[in-house]
Amino acid sequence: MLEIRQLHAYYGKSHILQGIDLRIDEGEIVSLLGRNGVGRSTALRAVMGHVRAGGSIRFQGRELLGMKPFHIARVGIGYVPEHRDIFPRLSVEQNLLLGEKPATRGEPWTIADMYRMFPILEERAHNPAGVMSGGEQQMLTLCRTLMGNPRLVMIDEPTEGLAPRVVEQVGDLLAEITRRGIAILLVEQKLDIALRVSQRVYVLGHGQVVHETTPDRLLDNRAVCEEWLGV
Repeated sequence: MLEIRQLHAYYGKSHILQGIDLRIDEGEIVSLLGRNGVGRSTALRAVMGHVRAGGSIRFQGRELLGMKPFHIARVGIGYVPEHRDIFPRLSVEQNLLLGEKPATRGEPWTIADMYRMFPILEERAHNPAGVMSGGEQQMLTLCRTLMGNPRLVMIDEPTEGLAPRVVEQVGDLLAEITRRGIAILLVEQKLDIALRVSQRVYVLGHGQVVHETTPDRLLDNRAVCEEWLGV
């Protein structure tokens, strides 16, 4: 589905990603792991066309590199950034409706789905989104992205700052997403969450992929965990 080859990415003169390769198959959850600053978030931003990049990013056989972000979104990629881009003066429900796009295949996501998974959004449906807590805004951003019915969702730190109960809800939502055949590229600092939901993981270090494996094998590899994850 998504195939990245020799991806390089830059912020100004800083060379952040230095030739990473990765792939994601249909309906698969893949996590990018590593310490802060190794380029995990930059990889997502490069796929969405938000940073200067070179190499190849192919989605369902189509080259994305050089496309505008809104065109990339239209081909079926959803992006949930870490910094919770909401429209603070619009209501929660209006924010959700802004993300709505017809499904090209499979069962479409609806506002009822979002309210079922996160009842607090229904309770706040007619309140300005800007008065919600950071955790609630994170839920809203994730749900608004799903309303666009993407084929692949890239999610950056979805559990950051969330209460433990909400973290579990997010984990359940990730499982629900894959049950509907949607692939996920996940950046998650909480290692237990990432390993619990993922089929495969890539470990990044110094802007490169230093290890690719499954969650079970990663936990058995003490050397990689200590050197690149600090656990």
